[in-house]
Amino acid sequence: SLKIETAAPMTVKAGEPVTFVVTNTGGTDHEFYLGDEAAQAAHAKEMASMGMSHDEPTGIAVKPGATKELTFTFPTAGAWLAGCHVNAHYGAGMKAPITVTN
Repeated sequence: SLKIETAAPMTVKAGEPVTFVVTNTGGTDHEFYLGDEAAQAAHAKEMASMGMSHDEPTGIAVKPGATKELTFTFPTAGAWLAGCHVNAHYGAGMKAPITVTN
């Protein structure tokens, strides 16, 4: 499973690129999706209708045994989350809070 299951809250600075290195050590597909609560809810609906994840500017799909990187610059300070919406993992708690500071 993804390490974000038990990840400690993260703090990053707005306007500075951050590279997340994500390793899927489990046996099922996962994703690493960045967004605030509203973006996570919208992505959950999209995943429910599509049923599959894909790489995009705010998220990556990570196959079992794979390691991928996502570099993202948070535009403003605020509360963000990293989450996995594959197979309702997010609702089961597969998310980690990210505090973005100025």
